[in-house]
This record gives sequence, C-alpha cells and structure tokens, in this order.
Amino acid sequence: MESNLNHIFELQYALDTFYFLICGALVMWMAAGFAMLEAGLVRAKNTTEILTKNVALFAVACTMYLIVGYDIMYDGGIFLSGVTTVAEMDDAAIAGVIAASTEAGFGDMGEYSGASDFFFQVVFVATAMSIVSGAVAERMKLWAFLAFAIVMCGFIYPMQGSWTWNGDAVFAMYELSYSDYAGSGIVHMAGAAAALAGVLLLGARKGKYGAKGEIRAFPGANLPLATLGTFILWMGWFGFNGGSQLAADGGAAMAITVTHISAAAGSLTWALWERIKFGKASLVGLVTGTIAGLASITPASGFVTPIEALAIGSIAGILCQEAVIFIRNKIKIDDTLDVFAVHGVGGIFGTLMIAVFGAGTWTAQLGSLAIVGV
Repeated sequence: MESNLNHIFELQYALDTFYFLICGALVMWMAAGFAMLEAGLVRAKNTTEILTKNVALFAVACTMYLIVGYDIMYDGGIFLSGVTTVAEMDDAAIAGVIAASTEAGFGDMGEYSGASDFFFQVVFVATAMSIVSGAVAERMKLWAFLAFAIVMCGFIYPMQGSWTWNGDAVFAMYELSYSDYAGSGIVHMAGAAAALAGVLLLGARKGKYGAKGEIRAFPGANLPLATLGTFILWMGWFGFNGGSQLAADGGAAMAITVTHISAAAGSLTWALWERIKFGKASLVGLVTGTIAGLASITPASGFVTPIEALAIGSIAGILCQEAVIFIRNKIKIDDTLDVFAVHGVGGIFGTLMIAVFGAGTWTAQLGSLAIVGV
C-alpha cells in the first residue's frame, strides 16, 4: 500500500510540475504578445524603444524576483535559498507530503517542484511590469523605466502579493480575506495602478491635446503586428489562468474554458457597442475588447460557470470601452494603450463579480482591492 502511494505521489509530482512549467512558458509567451501589441499600436518612430523596454523589463523582473522578490512574497529565500527539490527531501518529509495528499484524496492544490513554482510566479511579475510599459509608451526614458521596474518587481509586487496569495498580514496588522483566482487584482490591478501613477506624473504625450482641448489621434503604425500580439496574448492567457489551478485537473480545464469564452464575448460586445455608438466597429476595438474580456475573467476564472463567464466578458466589453472614452476624452489622461481602462477597470470589475456570484464577500473584495491598488 505504501509503495502504491509513493508511486501515486511521484506521478502527481511529475505531472503537476510538468504542467506548471508548460503554463509558465505560455505566460512567458505573453511577453511577446505585449511587445507585439505595443509595437503595433504606437507610432513607427517609437517601435524600437518599445521592443527594447519589453525585453529589458523581462530580464529585470527575473533578476529582482530571484534576488529578493520571491523571498518577500513566498518566503522562498534570497536567491531561492529556501527552494528544495525531492532529492533534497528526507524520508520523513516525503512521508508527510504523501500523508497530506492522501488525506485530500490527491485532490489538493497539487504537488510540484519548488523551482517550477518560482518559474511560474516570475513570469507573472514580468506581466505586471509589461502592463506599465503599455501605459507610459512614447514618453518615458529607458533607464528611468528600468529603475522603476527594479522597485516594482523586487518590492512593490512581491509585498502586495504576500498579503494576498501568501496570506501574510498587511504590515503585520491584519489579514485580507480576498478571492482572486489568477491575479487580476494582484497582477493587473497592481500594474494598472502603477501605470496610472506613471501617466499622471509624466503628463500627456506632446501634441496629444490641443490648446483648445481637442484630442489628436496617434494611429498605430502596424495593425497586423497588434493583431498578432492579441492572438499571442489570448493563447498565453490559458497558461495564466489555467496554471493558477496549481494542478493538472478538471479545475484547470474549466478555468481555460471560461477564459476563452470571456475573451470572445468581450471582443464581440466591444465591436457591437462601437457599431451602435459610432456607426462602425474597428480592428483596434476588437483587439482591446479581447484584452478586456481576458483581464475581467482572470480573478473569477476558478469560480464561475461558462454562462457566468459569458456575462462577465459581455459586460466588460462595454464597461471598459466606456472607461476608455471617459479617461481619454473626458478627464484627458493620456494612457497610450488604455491600460487602466482595460486592465484596471476590467480587473476591478472581475474581482467584484466574484462577490456577485457568491464566491467571495463584498467587504473582502472591496477592501482588498483598495489595499492592492494603493
């Protein structure tokens, strides 16, 4: 019997570790999606700068999370000194893990390598920083951007991540009872809040708003590139949400399914709302609506049914479009890729929908969003 349990544990460990690594690779592939999307939607003269920032931020994110970020967020030790492998576990440690898995019917949050967990988490950090890149595009110098990336990836993101996913007390005072399945508040809202702060400090791009308040359009230089980036993000998001199940099981399959549904719904309702309001739909609208649907379903992807996912994506396509119009045209904040309207508003909306569908409380969701956003 004990031998059979050992074999089951070893099989689960191998499968979950492999699944974790594949999902992490998909999330890393999202970096290419963000790079292509941003490069396609900015002016041609800024393309090289955007691509440089996207490659460099990924390197900074990995390095800072390795040095100190993972330790702050998950007590993983500086330079991963606290990460162990199965080879380093003694018989008593392995027996304890097997006993815990047996008690849960081998249906707990998965058994996987500590190194695979670091890899999966570090690409999330880079995603948060990629969100910032899209908002401050065309006006922030490379080295200033990378200096902020050091602070964001090494300290800000890990600190708020420790309060939420790791369950640590906020400044040792109180704990958050917060439901966020794949990190819309933790990743997207944190990135969007940082992006908004950056945009407000930097001001609008030169020539974006005229002396009389008129708004000048800055068309993207390469829409095929932006479209390619969107499809890469759509695919990579399956690893983002599906991997957050932390195990290769039916829950992961449902998370991927509802992610796909919400993305499609967001794209369609954005286009339909554009057609109703302005007489025609646009490619940029379809692209942005897809991202809105993806960002909105992220926190709820482990809690909702396909019908609920359809509702989330459908509402997000309209809600985020109205947020774009309000931020850009009414209060005249020049957010280059409409990051806060899509990732921020979409992330807030999706997080609150967890309470709407009964998977979390209003007090916990609202209070935790405020903490994460600040």
